[in-house]
Amino acid sequence: MAASHLLSRKYSVAVEPGKEGEEIKPGSFGGKAIGVFTSGGDSQGMNSAVRAVVRMGFYLGCKTFYIKEGYQGMVDGNDNIVEATWASSSGIMQLGGTVIGSARCSSFRTLDGRLQAAQNLIERNITNLVCIGGDGSLTGANIFRQEWPSILEELSKRNRITEEQKASCSHLNVVGMVGSIDNDFCGTDMTIGTDTALHRIMECVDTISTTASSHQRAFVLEVMGRHCGYLALVASLACEADWVFIPEWPPEEGWEDTLCKKLSAERSTGQRLNVILVAEGAIDRQGNPITANKVKDLIIDRLKYDTRVTVLGHVQRGGSPTAFDRILGCRMGAEAVLALMDATPDTPACVISLDGNQTVRVPLMECVQKTQQVQKAMDERNFEEAVRLRGKSFQNNLTTYRLLSKLQPPIKGVVNNKQKFAIMNIGAPACGMNAVVRSFVRLSLANGYTVLGIHDSFDGLLYGRTSDLIEPDQQSNGYISCVHENLEIGVKPMSWTEVQGWSGRGGSLLGTKKVLAGKYGLDKIAEKMKEHEISALVIVGGFEAYHSALQLTEARDKYDAFCIPIIVIPCTISNNVPGSDFSLGADTALNEITDICDRIKQSATGTKRRVFVVETMGGYCGYLATMSGLAGGADAAYIFEDKFSITDLRDDVFHLKNKIISAGVQRGIVLRNEYASHNYTTEFIEHVYSEEGKGVFTCRKNVLGHMQQGGVPSVFDRNYGTKLAAKAVSMLAQQVHDNLTEDGRVFTRDPSTATLLGMRRRFLVFTPLTELKRNTDFEHRLPLDQWWLKLRPLLRILAKHTERAYVVESCISDMHDMEEEDY
Repeated sequence: MAASHLLSRKYSVAVEPGKEGEEIKPGSFGGKAIGVFTSGGDSQGMNSAVRAVVRMGFYLGCKTFYIKEGYQGMVDGNDNIVEATWASSSGIMQLGGTVIGSARCSSFRTLDGRLQAAQNLIERNITNLVCIGGDGSLTGANIFRQEWPSILEELSKRNRITEEQKASCSHLNVVGMVGSIDNDFCGTDMTIGTDTALHRIMECVDTISTTASSHQRAFVLEVMGRHCGYLALVASLACEADWVFIPEWPPEEGWEDTLCKKLSAERSTGQRLNVILVAEGAIDRQGNPITANKVKDLIIDRLKYDTRVTVLGHVQRGGSPTAFDRILGCRMGAEAVLALMDATPDTPACVISLDGNQTVRVPLMECVQKTQQVQKAMDERNFEEAVRLRGKSFQNNLTTYRLLSKLQPPIKGVVNNKQKFAIMNIGAPACGMNAVVRSFVRLSLANGYTVLGIHDSFDGLLYGRTSDLIEPDQQSNGYISCVHENLEIGVKPMSWTEVQGWSGRGGSLLGTKKVLAGKYGLDKIAEKMKEHEISALVIVGGFEAYHSALQLTEARDKYDAFCIPIIVIPCTISNNVPGSDFSLGADTALNEITDICDRIKQSATGTKRRVFVVETMGGYCGYLATMSGLAGGADAAYIFEDKFSITDLRDDVFHLKNKIISAGVQRGIVLRNEYASHNYTTEFIEHVYSEEGKGVFTCRKNVLGHMQQGGVPSVFDRNYGTKLAAKAVSMLAQQVHDNLTEDGRVFTRDPSTATLLGMRRRFLVFTPLTELKRNTDFEHRLPLDQWWLKLRPLLRILAKHTERAYVVESCISDMHDMEEEDY
């Protein structure tokens, strides 16, 4: 659920797919020992990775040891290397930093230090290491692995180990995970901690923006990134920053004049604030540092604006991890253990990486070498090569930023193209909708098109009037109809300044309704679209948006008004739209659910042994329940796609009782998707757990409701929405150009001009709606293929389940064989 790197062929690395979702028998690697340590700078999500290593180790029958304080603890030994218990890994994944500590160690750089570290490991029979850190820490682990045979010989010569120990610990296996907020490691889409650091930055920018607007100030914010500008670049896209300075792409000569002209032009349109982001390693084309204070002084001297500097510093490393970083840590940690179990004496050290939505194993040193080449390119002032080496995602982010930053408001009254682009929202509101609309409006206007905003879905298109606001009558407990305010419903041109600041706002400012086009009458819709001379249409929303667009497409033979380019942008917290691995809004909803679950568990801090049954949204789709279960450390997640019985409920209760009694766990949480079962309701499950858990734990129920749709959009949803809109405008402009008739109208019935734009693995892909129809369960509003189902076994393993841990998901394919009453 985040941005990706794609290395070029010249600098590609060998990738081995991970084993996520494959069947692995419990206890299959008994007798092996694993050591896990964190090294270098801390990052949020490390604790989730540590927890996953410990618990996957338990599942496979391995002993797992915490190596505290990184390499220093490995050298010091004694109480710094302790065997992990199940309970010791409980309650840590929501904590920032690393609970096992991290420290720099000069003694490990010496031979005597490494000899002592090796002896400490051999005494505990540890021959498998999981290193969580940056490229320096991972390189050190690999050198240690390469030296292992000679270290054994030296220890044997000094009589510090026995021949039996030397034989049993003949080789050392090393697997790495990259924990770094900078996302500066080549070979993985995202590093652990990056998403959370971006959240911290956005929280600060959103907070500062209110005071900046009040006083018409400019703020220059310095963010981390001494050698990598990823944080500054992505944050600038998400917060609508006016300018960003990063080390990989210094500004052109004369940037001072360009910056001042841009800020002045924006103030002239009525904009009350300016935000500029500076990565701490930002430089100009000659390699001279560009500091936040330098930019501030420039603005004050040239423009006389009230300008302030804020250095975010270590705030970016702190706080509770986001849902993404928790899930990433879980997935990488589990895969690291599996990679260690598969390793042989000849297996090179690998790093667990993320490739789209798949965990993969990549040779460690190849990635380190590629990462080092980025810095070499920057040192040589070859900035184009540095950007290319950063990967495809970095390039796309930079391209999108440069595109948006160069946009100029159109001259009033001047329209270069007579075609009209329209945009509307359909379905329940979700964070990210407004980011799409902002980007779409500005890019379309900059390209000379008129943009029509269709308010309140098809109601606005068909009726175009002010609606009565229905408000409750507090005295009569009934309802009265009064026009207390004007609710804009209709079709109207959208302006440049109208969408200022929309990216950071939740809900749907354009208005939205959960309706299908067919319910209004396609003939009426066609008549109105013809009346407004709509040449291209973007529909932003959930399953209703996709289904409505499909209805319009299938009616093209009957209505010429629908014979225009149509693009659907999936935006729903349910993540149930076919054609895309991720829908806008789902990431924000996951963070809301995870945060609420943290608070629910915290509420029972003073209560002995309590289990919570929490109901999430999602319709029939179990994405939210499953992923928030992983992020929140749930004991079970009941969903529609993975059928369960009363026997399964009973077994889960007994399992939880046993875990509480034997492992000393004090709290538990169970998630249920709202339509998981018609009969096994949330209330029913609460009663089952309450009755069967008597004497061991108490049980409470929580229905989260519409809180999951609220909140401030996450960085991912803001950035994702911005890029989807940019891609859509580019495609619409091309298709409108290609399908212009001699009389200036747009006409096409080509299936490729009615598409859904979504993310598949790491690519943004246009898929014809008619193709997606074959991969859709319309009755339950679900795609037939859902990639995240392979993560459900991991959820059960991390909750200490051994039964049903790797059940083959029959899921949707079996749903069609069931009768409706079975739901």
